[in-house]
Amino acid sequence: MSEPNAALSQASRVEPSLEPTGGWLQELADLLDRAAQIAAANGIEGDVFKRAAWNAYLDARPGLRQKLEDKELKSQLRKLRKRGLVGLA
Repeated sequence: MSEPNAALSQASRVEPSLEPTGGWLQELADLLDRAAQIAAANGIEGDVFKRAAWNAYLDARPGLRQKLEDKELKSQLRKLRKRGLVGLA
């Protein structure tokens, strides 16, 4: 088996709320490891794999995709307002 996922290991140290309960963190690391092995064995590029994983995560969290899109839109509007290209309504 490959080395444990450093990001997952670090997550449990950074945020106490992410402490492994019932081994879910290890299960997640195992599933990600298996998914990565399958992707690599089938010639899937890393960026494609990461996009697929991110989309699966967004699909599992209803409303998160829209929330992130709204946040990005607001950020773009603030930048345009700073440049004087968009007025306040």
